[in-house]
Amino acid sequence: MIVKCHFAIVGLSNTFLIGEAGGGEAIMVDPSRFDVPLLKMIEDNNFYVKSVLITHNHENHVHGLKTMSKIYDFNIYASEPEVMGFETIQVSEGHPFECCGMKVEPIHVRGHTQDSLIFKVRNFLFTGDLLSAGRVGTSKGARAKEHMYRDLSTKIDTLDGETIIFPGHGPPSTLAIEQKTNPAFWEFADLPPEPEEADDIPVEVIDFDI
Repeated sequence: MIVKCHFAIVGLSNTFLIGEAGGGEAIMVDPSRFDVPLLKMIEDNNFYVKSVLITHNHENHVHGLKTMSKIYDFNIYASEPEVMGFETIQVSEGHPFECCGMKVEPIHVRGHTQDSLIFKVRNFLFTGDLLSAGRVGTSKGARAKEHMYRDLSTKIDTLDGETIIFPGHGPPSTLAIEQKTNPAFWEFADLPPEPEEADDIPVEVIDFDI
């Protein structure tokens, strides 16, 4: 399996192409901009884009879908039922799926957007805006930040250190490097216990006779 990266100046975003060395059906992750260099990358590797994975529905990660749809016939896998007006195949954590002969595991991480997913393909993580070299994604408020840190701690930090991280912005990294150099990872051990969900808290019911 090979992974090719295309960098879009507009939006400063990465698009990834996943396929076998001999060509054939390929997966694209987050088509930020579909331009001539990206088309050349696909065609030079004898790929045909058959599946698209969307980490989250922000324009700088999905803008290329409309142009792509004029060239390739593909399925879109995302957390939301619709992206850029295109119907998707909804996926969720705990339900791995197969596309282009590869097993894909969606991992839901709260805090950046409600629909954010990390996709695990073999020992590769496609993390969108959730995790990049030296930093993690932005969040709206302390509670959202805590959710993100907790999910990264329990779902990502526990993976093998040789896991390779392909982020939506910036250079690739490995989990071991992030564990040693990313300040967010140093805060995971200090997270307070997660509060009980409202449904788990016993409620006392008092009857009044009036």
